[in-house]
Amino acid sequence: MMRYKNLFIDLDDTLWDTYHNNKKCLEGLYTDLNWDKYFASFEAFFEIYMPNNDRLWTEYQNNKINKQTLVLERFGSVLRPIGITKKEDILAINAEFLKYTGDRTGRLIEGAIDLLEYLRPSYKMHILSNGFNGVQQNKMKNSGLYPYFQKIILSENAGIQKPHKEIFDFALKNTNSRRTETLMIGDSWDADIEGAHRSKIDQLWFNPKGIEEKGFKPTFTVRSLAEIKNIL
Repeated sequence: MMRYKNLFIDLDDTLWDTYHNNKKCLEGLYTDLNWDKYFASFEAFFEIYMPNNDRLWTEYQNNKINKQTLVLERFGSVLRPIGITKKEDILAINAEFLKYTGDRTGRLIEGAIDLLEYLRPSYKMHILSNGFNGVQQNKMKNSGLYPYFQKIILSENAGIQKPHKEIFDFALKNTNSRRTETLMIGDSWDADIEGAHRSKIDQLWFNPKGIEEKGFKPTFTVRSLAEIKNIL
């Protein structure tokens, strides 16, 4: 008898290659808006934008800021020093960026579709993501991921973000899943693995960079998506 019946799977940087897709979309935005007038190169812009974006997402996950602050500050913090200060202008730029990311097919993590084809006959699969509703829905539809999943559980709908226990409880209830028969698969130690561990859900850590564990050993750890076939 299979140990698990339900899989909660993170989307960004677990299946959808968020880093490379966002970098490509940002480069298009940088070119279209002629930001070469303000920055030495796209790489110079990206080296400012990305750490700022990562910091804001961490604060959002930990309930230190709300969605509106995240949306405003990921570009606002970078653009105000070059004279783009109006809130409506910054929000318009953010909306254009989201359109780029949602409308393009996007690059998937290597082995994503092959893994989902392998898992589909044996498990009920659900996305569990901190991303925003319209953006995540478009990513999944345009990249071919959508048909593999029965439910898409998003923090925006749950009213709470990973790693908090409440979103995992929300996901269990809304997918009719039992805690002991569910496995969380994700790349983020803090959001996915520690969050599931606190919620007493088994964890499979997709850890391609070989990052060191923090305080406990996950149920499973893999360096590639293909390795998951040896576990499930």
